[in-house]
Formats: sequence, C-alpha cells, structure tokens
Amino acid sequence: MSEDSTQSDIRARGIAKMAEVYGWELSDGPGKHFAVTADHLFGDIWSRPELSLRDRRLLLLGALTAQGLHDVSEIQVSAALRNGELTEEQLREIAIFLCHYAGWAHGTKFDSVVGKVVADEQRKAEKLGTD
Repeated sequence: MSEDSTQSDIRARGIAKMAEVYGWELSDGPGKHFAVTADHLFGDIWSRPELSLRDRRLLLLGALTAQGLHDVSEIQVSAALRNGELTEEQLREIAIFLCHYAGWAHGTKFDSVVGKVVADEQRKAEKLGTD
C-alpha cells in the first residue's frame, strides 16, 4: 500500500468519525490544521475503543465548561442531543454537577447553553413540521 493510499485511509477514517461525533456529513478540508484534526484527533483519539463516544462527550463537556468555552460546548450539546447520547434532563443534571466542580458561574452558563440549544432544536422541529 502506498503512503498516499495509507494517508487517504487515515483521512477517510477521521472524517467518518467526525461525522459520527457531530451527527452531520463532512468532507475533506484544506490545510494542516484540518489534517491534524481529522487524522489524529478523530481518526485516532476519538476512535480509541476504551471509551464510548458518550463517555468522551461527557469528559469534553466538563473540560469545556471548566475553561469557560461555552461557545464550543454549544456545538457539543447540540451533537449530544442530535446523536441521542444525552437527554435534556441529563444535560441539566450535568450543569448542576458542574456548578460544584467547575464553579457556579460556569455551571450556570452551561445550563443556559443547554436551554438555548434545546429551544433552537425545538424551533427547527416546529419549522420542519409546518413546512
């Protein structure tokens, strides 16, 4: 197998895992940053068998909340709901839990992110139902 073939297999695996994690179709992107993201982060790290996607999502939500990266946690909350990994009630419970470990302000902000994403998803569903 040639090096180009191996690299394209790695990229395809990474892009497939990204699509699974986020719940939408992706295609190859330009640049080294995308390459490292697809090949290493998703093709290797997110693909390791020791933790489920849900386990990794829970860890990521905690880390993002603790760092105050609420814009990125919004993407993860949306993907968790879309993929059926977590319910609104579970996400709200995560917010309460994180208040005590990541700080009240961060946990409360995470709860508001959950509320925003849930409301956005409900609006999308209602719009699809009326079209």
